[in-house]
Amino acid sequence: MRFVTQRSSSLVLFGVALLIGLSGSLALGADSQTGTAMPVWPGLAPGETSHDVGIAQPPKVGEEPPVTRVINIRKPTIDVFLAKNPNGTAVVVLPGGGFMKVVPDKEGSEAAPWLNAHGISAFVVRYRTNEVTPKDEPAWQRPLQDGQRAVRLLRANADKWHIDKDKVGVLAFSAGGQVGAILHTADGVAAYDSIDDVDNESCRPDFSMLIYPWRAYDEATQELLPEIKVTAKSPPAFIVHTHDDRSTSLGSVLIYAGLKKHNVPAELHVYGNGGHGYGMRPVKDSDIGTWPVRASEWLIRRGLARAH
Repeated sequence: MRFVTQRSSSLVLFGVALLIGLSGSLALGADSQTGTAMPVWPGLAPGETSHDVGIAQPPKVGEEPPVTRVINIRKPTIDVFLAKNPNGTAVVVLPGGGFMKVVPDKEGSEAAPWLNAHGISAFVVRYRTNEVTPKDEPAWQRPLQDGQRAVRLLRANADKWHIDKDKVGVLAFSAGGQVGAILHTADGVAAYDSIDDVDNESCRPDFSMLIYPWRAYDEATQELLPEIKVTAKSPPAFIVHTHDDRSTSLGSVLIYAGLKKHNVPAELHVYGNGGHGYGMRPVKDSDIGTWPVRASEWLIRRGLARAH
C-alpha cells in the first residue's frame, strides 16, 4: 500500500491547488490515483455483494482541464495524502458527483496541496455510488456510512499518521457536501452497525468545511433536509456557496443559522457568482477562487492549520 506525502509551497493557497491540480496528471497524487487505494471496509461494505472499486468515465470532449468521474463504486477506498510536516490535523474529503459518480480530483485530491501546505493530511474518499441503491434508500445513506467509517479510520490510525484525534475534520463538496452536512449534525450517531475495533472510535468530526452542499434545502418544506439536524453538539463549520448556484444557497444559510442559534462557532461566505462545481478551481469573472484563502484563515484562527 502506498501513501503520498505532499511538499509545502509558498504559493498563494488556491494557486497551489490550481497549479498542481489542473495539470490533469496530478503528479503529486499519481500513485494514489492509479495504484492500490486504502479500503474503507475490511470486507464487503454494508449491504454490498461486490468488491468493484469503480471505473472512470471517458473525459468530456473539450473539457480543459479534464475532470475524473468514477462510476459503479461498490467498494469504497481512500486516497491518502500525508503532509510532509504534519501538525496533527487531518481532513476526510468527500467529493461531489451527484451520487451517481465521484469526482476524486477536482473536488478531492486538488485540495491536498493546499491542506498539506498547512500541515494537514488529506484523505479523499471514493464513496459508493448509487447505480444499484434500492429505491427506498436515500442516496446519501451509503456515502454517509463510508464517510463516518473514514473518520473512524483516521482516529484508529492516529499514531501511524501523526493525527491528533481531536483534530479530525471533513471537507465536503456538492453531493459530498450534503453527506458532510448530515455527518456534521449526526452528533456522532453512526448510520451502520459496528463491525470491528475501528468502530469504537467516534465518527463525529471536530470541524467541517461544507463547500456548496447540494440540495441541503427542502423546497417543499422550505427548511433543511430532515436528516440535517443542527444542535448545540454540532461542531464548528466553515461554509461556502454562491448566490447563483442552481442548488440554492438557502441550505447553507440555514445550516449557518442553526449553528448561530446554538452558539456554535461558524463562518458563512456566499459569493455573488461562480455557479456550482468549481472545487478548488477559479471561475472567470468571479471571486469564488479565493475561498481557500478564507478557509485557511479560519483554520489558522482555530489552531487547526499552520500559517506558511
